[in-house]
Amino acid sequence: MPWNIAQAKQRFSEVVKKAAEEPQLIYNRNQPVAAVIDAGEFARFQEWRKAQLKPRTLADDFAELRALAAGDPDPLPDPDRRGSGRPNALLEMLEEEEPTDVSN
Repeated sequence: MPWNIAQAKQRFSEVVKKAAEEPQLIYNRNQPVAAVIDAGEFARFQEWRKAQLKPRTLADDFAELRALAAGDPDPLPDPDRRGSGRPNALLEMLEEEEPTDVSN
């Protein structure tokens, strides 16, 4: 239920009780100015915010990727390129080269 500031002041204990069920928004001139939320929800928010402020390292990113890959036995399978009909420029170049005589 949205509350205006005057209502929230007069019925503060009711606002707090209802906050245990869902966040209670407080408005001033039809603009939200505050929210009363459950203490557990606020603790989860603080943990999230703290994690957002911590700079991530490349090691953190790799750890996250390893954790994601642990759920799938082959998260990035190698494509089967044999018989795909695609030309391989390196193999063609090697086939065209003549063997050189190194026994001079």
